[in-house]
Amino acid sequence: MRTLAAAAAFALALATGTAQSADTKSTDMKDMSPSGMAKDAKTDTHLAKGTVKAVDAQAGTVTLAHEPIKSLKWPAMTMKFKVRDKAVVDRLALAQGGRVEVEFEQRGKDYVITKAK
Repeated sequence: MRTLAAAAAFALALATGTAQSADTKSTDMKDMSPSGMAKDAKTDTHLAKGTVKAVDAQAGTVTLAHEPIKSLKWPAMTMKFKVRDKAVVDRLALAQGGRVEVEFEQRGKDYVITKAK
């Protein structure tokens, strides 16, 4: 009796595995490259208002004392952001010591400012 039950369970597992393989074969995988996936991935943009404390143009970083950021549930704090666009770094350098409004995104472990006013 046990042998019959084991054989039935094996047959069921085999049939299910075959069905899953058939489903996988019909999936269109042509645009699953990292660049194709990046087009579909939505990056959240966050808004921060604060004071520019320091700018390191060579390192591409800006230290900002910002107000609470509701979209991330962050309290007010001072932190360093990356900035990849030289024009944005230059704009923030001119505003050093002054108030700014920036948009930023999380890219991996980094928080990157993409726009500044």
